[in-house]
Amino acid sequence: MAPSTLRRVVKNKTGQDVYKCQGCLDCALPSENDADIPLSSLVQMIIHDDREVLSCRTLWSDDVLKVSRYRCLRGLNIESIIQALREEAIRQGAD
Repeated sequence: MAPSTLRRVVKNKTGQDVYKCQGCLDCALPSENDADIPLSSLVQMIIHDDREVLSCRTLWSDDVLKVSRYRCLRGLNIESIIQALREEAIRQGAD
């Protein structure tokens, strides 16, 4: 059985479809010391099923998590998306 795509993992755990992301960059944060990719890239990596997102520093940054909840003007709760990806990374042993 093929593994679920990251988009499907996020959809199943959060009810959110990352295809809502229009790449508008409104979620872009000032560069955090412990972030290696911007939030907009994190969402695009999910869309493209790029599993490297499961081990990026941005995913594990508590500072990014704190400010991510209301960053998307299209209504995506990026905080819950990050939490779902963290769970998936732990499940796969990718943390």
